[in-house]
Order: sequence, then structure tokens, then C-alpha cells
Amino acid sequence: MVDPEIVTEWLERAKDDLEFARINLEEKRPYFAQICFHFQQSAEKFLKAFIVAHGLEFRKTHDLLSLLTTCKAKDKSFEQLRDKCEFLNTFYVETRYPVHWPTKFSREEAEKCLKAAETIQAHVEERLGKTSR
Repeated sequence: MVDPEIVTEWLERAKDDLEFARINLEEKRPYFAQICFHFQQSAEKFLKAFIVAHGLEFRKTHDLLSLLTTCKAKDKSFEQLRDKCEFLNTFYVETRYPVHWPTKFSREEAEKCLKAAETIQAHVEERLGKTSR
């Protein structure tokens, strides 16, 4: 049986990442790489909350597409999040580590990350019967 407190903890941590990034974006902070990273982390934790809530195979991964595949095993509607997950996926590595290709993070990208993360949040919470704070 799934412990609802663990699911709630995943959701709360996902919301914390989302809110942290949103506040920094709204306050016009120039830390777009970090802001995008936290939106990616938020999406990851929302997907993991769904996985934990349904007792699906939990893998320690940051790959949103892998997590999405796990979610789709329970609910095919998660396929509609594929483009959001593909977009956010790039912000895990590129924002955290030096890469050997040009990277530029902008307010526009951060705003797109916010919308993607909010879409994932709404989808997960709707399926879990939860509401945003």
C-alpha cells in the first residue's frame, strides 16, 4: 500500500522548486540557467509523485522521458506531455555542468520552462485528485 504522506512530500517538493523558480523569474533575476533547472526539477518530482502514488517502478533518474514512459504504463494520457518533457529534459545537464556546445539561457526560455512545468503539474495533480496550493 502506498503511503500518502510520501506522495504529498513529492508534490510539496515539486511545488517548492516551481515556486522558487517562478519567484526568481518574476523578480527579474538574471539566473536563467538556475531558474530553468528548478523548473526541470519540479517536473521531475511531479512525475515521480505520480509514479510513487501508483506503486510503479521507481528509478533514480533525472530523464523526464524515462519517467514519462513509466507514467504512461498506468495512464496513456501522459503521452500528451512528451513535448514538454523533451524540452525540459535539456535543462538538467546543460544548466548544471560545462558542456561542449553553445548554451544561452534567456528569459523567454525560462518562461517556456514555467509553462511546461505548470502543464505537467496540472496533469499530475488532476490524475491524483490534488489541487495546487
